[in-house]
Amino acid sequence: MRKLRTVSLFSGAGGLDYGFERAGFDTVVAVEFDRDSCLTLQANRPWAVLERDIQAVPGSELLDAAGARTGEVDLVIGGPPCQPFSKSAYWLSGDTKRLSDPRAVTLSEYMRVVEELLPAVFLLENVHGITYSGKEEGLRLLDRMTQDINRRHGTRYTLSWQVLNAADYGVPQLRRRFFLVGHRDGGTFRFPAPTHAEQPAAAGSSLFDLPALLPYVTTWDAIGGVDLRAADEDLGVRGRWADLLPSIPEGENYSWHTDRKGGIPLFGWRRYYWCFLLKLAKALPSWTLQAQPGPAIGPFHWKNRRLAVAEMARLQTFPSDITFVGSRGSVQKQLGNAVPSLLAEVIGRALAEQFFGVQLPSRPCLAIDLRRPIPAPEQVQPVLEKFHHLKGNHEAHPGTGQGYAASRRNAAEQE
Repeated sequence: MRKLRTVSLFSGAGGLDYGFERAGFDTVVAVEFDRDSCLTLQANRPWAVLERDIQAVPGSELLDAAGARTGEVDLVIGGPPCQPFSKSAYWLSGDTKRLSDPRAVTLSEYMRVVEELLPAVFLLENVHGITYSGKEEGLRLLDRMTQDINRRHGTRYTLSWQVLNAADYGVPQLRRRFFLVGHRDGGTFRFPAPTHAEQPAAAGSSLFDLPALLPYVTTWDAIGGVDLRAADEDLGVRGRWADLLPSIPEGENYSWHTDRKGGIPLFGWRRYYWCFLLKLAKALPSWTLQAQPGPAIGPFHWKNRRLAVAEMARLQTFPSDITFVGSRGSVQKQLGNAVPSLLAEVIGRALAEQFFGVQLPSRPCLAIDLRRPIPAPEQVQPVLEKFHHLKGNHEAHPGTGQGYAASRRNAAEQE
């Protein structure tokens, strides 16, 4: 089987690329602006890596690096930076700049490369906030630019999109992402059906008599056997709230210590981000890994420490042979921004089968074997005396865009 030539944009540490590699695609050139991410790519694969801003890379240079002419590239993949469409930005302020944000130009640049290369297929990944009702300017822009390309070049790119939860495909992480696929000859992409669920579905229990789904892969399955004896990492939790973490059960966050849960009322309900003092549970998938966490932002290990690089890589289902270049903060950013490689492999396999006639084994290469039995949760420690002064009646968050930070910002704007 010939390797399917792939051009990778906004490549990061290669999460998409390693998954598509397992599905029979070959990244011939990758474009990435971040220095450490480029070094990571170069340390692991013999790909041509262009360390440049995408706006400074003409399609002709990409074609030269790929050894191809216009129309000969099989696939373009990439995840343009997603901050303008993120849910966290919207929750904080009640709105985001979206297309007026200068960072959103990356969508246009991605489509500019598609037009200059005219690949057989392109795949774009982003946060699912790009699909929010009434706020889907980015999605409409992509559709409009695709129709413009078809008009100018006589192509028939047809778009298919869906929001996927990585855990539904065997990734040990609850991570929802938007994927858009365009096929040059008008083919409609059928996204792969979920293979996993929160609870095993009983065969014959539905009107359609669907077969049973596998249970979610858990954090214990993924990292319970990771050996950290050779790891030279400081995994201690720092900051004001470090000593409060042991008083939070597995699978809970700061909200354990509100008036709606089982701890003591130290905080107001929903006054902090979900990942504040968030702790993994052995029996559940991980929550989304963060790219730039503060000292109290999880998810944290059930042993009340930060996750090691090897553990984060495992939760992101990177191949075991991948090494990372850069400081701890840089590597966390590379991993937190990545697409889980197993999810990329699942999508890549579907693309290869539907559009390139490739037949692959039924089980993905990057699938994680279950590690059972799962041990009991860790024992919860009492709240230290130094936090007791916070106990009291705390107001719940009043709603989107109405919290303390938004109120201060609105007041400042009115002065």
